[in-house]
Amino acid sequence: MNAAPHSASHSAPNTASHGASQAAPQGASGGRAGHAPEGALASLPPPLRAAALQLRSVVRRLPVQPPSFVVARLLDQLLWPRLDEDQRRLLADRCVEVEVVETGIRVRLVLGPRGFQVARASAPPAVKVRAQAAALWRLVRGEDDADRLFFERALVMEGDTEYGLVLKNTLDAIGPLWR
Repeated sequence: MNAAPHSASHSAPNTASHGASQAAPQGASGGRAGHAPEGALASLPPPLRAAALQLRSVVRRLPVQPPSFVVARLLDQLLWPRLDEDQRRLLADRCVEVEVVETGIRVRLVLGPRGFQVARASAPPAVKVRAQAAALWRLVRGEDDADRLFFERALVMEGDTEYGLVLKNTLDAIGPLWR
């Protein structure tokens, strides 16, 4: 993944924004279908799109702990056993946030000494990943790779570029999480 500047107002070092978020503000439904994470909503008929956007805005206000807990337990089974000590050390103690854009469901996770945990609400995410559910599913199943999804603007990654690359390279080395 190539680094691209986030914005003039975000001046943290090693920080980048990847993909569609530069073209459209977060939560916007613009973009061509399939070319930005919000594309699935943009392709809906106007009344359905309005309802989906309303529902998404409600879901985004719900606590992230329940879905984060479920995903943490799943990753403890699918990913934790496949991480070696170096990978665990490199990924530890940093919050990663993943959002499914159609629904607004977010998970916030931290890799701890015994597995994945729900990130504290006060923990700033080192990396935020936003994508359509179908793109995330293809990525988890190994049917697509993160670079392709990024360049097609189906996946957006924001935050610490170096940490994001460590995460991406670790997942690439491990292979599909689900078959």
